[in-house]
Amino acid sequence: MRIFVLLLLAGILPGILMRHAIIVNYEDRAVSQRIATVTNQLRILSNHLVSNKYFTYYRSNEQQHVSSREVINAELEMLSNLYEGRVMIIDGNFKVIKDTYGLSEGKTMISEEVIKCFQGSNTSHYDPEHGYIEMTVPISDTTLNAVDDSVIYGVMLTSISNDSILATMEVLNRQSMTIEILMIMVIFGVALVFSGLLIRPFDKVTKAVNEVKAGYSNEIISVPDYAETVHIVDAFNELLRRMKVLDDSRTDFVANVSHELKTPMTSIKVLADSLIAQGDAPAELYKEFMEDIVSEIDRENKIITDLLALVKMDKKVQDMNIVSISINDLTELILKRLRPIARKKDVEIVFESLRQITAEVDEVKMTLIITNLVENAIKYNREHGLVKVQLDADHQNFILKVNDSGIGIPEEELPNIYERFYRVDKSHSREIGGTGLGLSIAKNAVIMHRGTIDVKSVIDEGTEFTVTIPLNFRAAE
Repeated sequence: MRIFVLLLLAGILPGILMRHAIIVNYEDRAVSQRIATVTNQLRILSNHLVSNKYFTYYRSNEQQHVSSREVINAELEMLSNLYEGRVMIIDGNFKVIKDTYGLSEGKTMISEEVIKCFQGSNTSHYDPEHGYIEMTVPISDTTLNAVDDSVIYGVMLTSISNDSILATMEVLNRQSMTIEILMIMVIFGVALVFSGLLIRPFDKVTKAVNEVKAGYSNEIISVPDYAETVHIVDAFNELLRRMKVLDDSRTDFVANVSHELKTPMTSIKVLADSLIAQGDAPAELYKEFMEDIVSEIDRENKIITDLLALVKMDKKVQDMNIVSISINDLTELILKRLRPIARKKDVEIVFESLRQITAEVDEVKMTLIITNLVENAIKYNREHGLVKVQLDADHQNFILKVNDSGIGIPEEELPNIYERFYRVDKSHSREIGGTGLGLSIAKNAVIMHRGTIDVKSVIDEGTEFTVTIPLNFRAAE
């Protein structure tokens, strides 16, 4: 409907404006032409008045003067009748000596227009509201060459009707209205057809989107009718692909969570059943089995803890507890806690601080970032390996680098390492330990700080993670 209305207005408004412009232009031109025509005739009459010495003998009763006066009066009457107007002759004393209506003879006529005319200026005034044109023409001897030396004997004040102009304008208006109505009918039909044609591809898009929304289809759609629909469809298809990826990820996540939570429970049940089956088992065996059960419970607890951490970070409204802390001190404290784990694998941890760094961060989430990256560097390292942690900063960000001399990550696996429960070496995942959630937790925490995390890795040489986080925290707008 909006497209239809826009097309209709786009067709009708120019016609209405054009009709108005034509009528106004005609009125201006007709009035100007009427003024010019009547002014020329008044000047001719002015010459007759001067040549016949109308002002000198207008009261004379001599036969010659009477005849001359009657001829001029007849010309004035004819002009008055021709233009349905009124002509008054005013002498130098501002008295009306002739009025074709016979109403104002002998009266004094003083007005701004009459005074200007005695000064040698023609005046004209169009009054469309009352329907007349008023003009003044000086009565002077135009045979003199110098205008300034001309003698003005009087003024002709003329009012003529504009009825003929209005009648012509009315005819023009009726004809243009008729044409306009026909144009409106044609434009209405064209707008109706074109609005339907224009909206049809969008109806296709809407139908396809509704089918996807209702669950009848999840295939990509194609509506190549217009460039606009192509852009919309491309954006929708990209969204649909993203939804499929998220849906697959969710399915995998649920399957992985189920598997990861079920595995420790299965181990605990097998150990418990074995103890029950061996009623007279020695105390050493009981202790060994109970230690295994405790280990599996700890593993289960670790998985649940990491899952809860991920759920909290997935909440976009999660509040950040931002404090200004020393990143150097925090890193040293975390590495102190992790060195006993590294010593068990005979891995050396080296900390290189290039400058003192104070930044606005969430201390808990920053701890998760450093802990998970260094723990992974220890787990996937070689015996007698090295983990190097480096801190640096510029005027905007601080940079944390965690480099290991471990087994490395294949290049094709790098895009997947932040997925939940994803492990590059699945065959040794049980031996290495962990939940497969560490890098996902670290990446989410980095993003919540408005930072970035990058990785470089070479097989059998090692891996380097680079985290860049702003020194001053800026909340999302």
